[in-house]
Amino acid sequence: MITLITGATSGIGEQLALKYAAKGDTVIACGRNSDKLAELAKHSNIQSCEFDATDLAQVKAATGEFSHFDRVILNAGNCEYIDDARNFDSALFARVISVNLLAMGYCLEALLPKIARGGQLVMVSSSVTYLPLPRSEAYGASKAGVSYLAKSLAIDLNDVDVTLVHPGFVKTPLTKKNDFAMPMAVTATAAADYMIKGIAKRRKEVHFPYRFTLILKALRILPLPLWLKIAKGLAR
Repeated sequence: MITLITGATSGIGEQLALKYAAKGDTVIACGRNSDKLAELAKHSNIQSCEFDATDLAQVKAATGEFSHFDRVILNAGNCEYIDDARNFDSALFARVISVNLLAMGYCLEALLPKIARGGQLVMVSSSVTYLPLPRSEAYGASKAGVSYLAKSLAIDLNDVDVTLVHPGFVKTPLTKKNDFAMPMAVTATAAADYMIKGIAKRRKEVHFPYRFTLILKALRILPLPLWLKIAKGLAR
């Protein structure tokens, strides 16, 4: 099996690369950190592929040598928060949308035609899409776009299975900067295990940790005005 993983230089992506390599896959580890990619490439069945996912030309040039993939996991992403909604930061908003959503489109253009018939496309979104949360205007909007994109692709793609991933809080270098509690947070290793299990079963949606994500899903039944009142309390 040939598995390509974006965002493979840290967090969940790094753990996925190591675990799939340990299972015997040929792993194409993608990212921007050349030093970390070189470390990963020391494993006999991990090959590094350096590019900036927000640059379509780079994505195409870096992946052009590969003829096909059995599994593509689009995991790269970023998170920044809108701290003052009244003075909306459009530059921040554009950065997050570019990395989390537009880059998905670039990767799809470059990689989707190379996924073998019967192969699998995995797109990593977030459980933030279940409910509107404080300061998440940029991150939540970008991940909501990813979720809708994946669900639409699941309808239109007939020879490739699409798996949408909605993680809860995961302890990664990216989330270390969070200045709020992260209930039921799991390690990147545990997150990768959840994903690999769900991907192997070709589930349409993989969400974890289950207790946390099921609570969020249950809260979706609340009338929006009630949830907004609760969320405003959380923000305070």
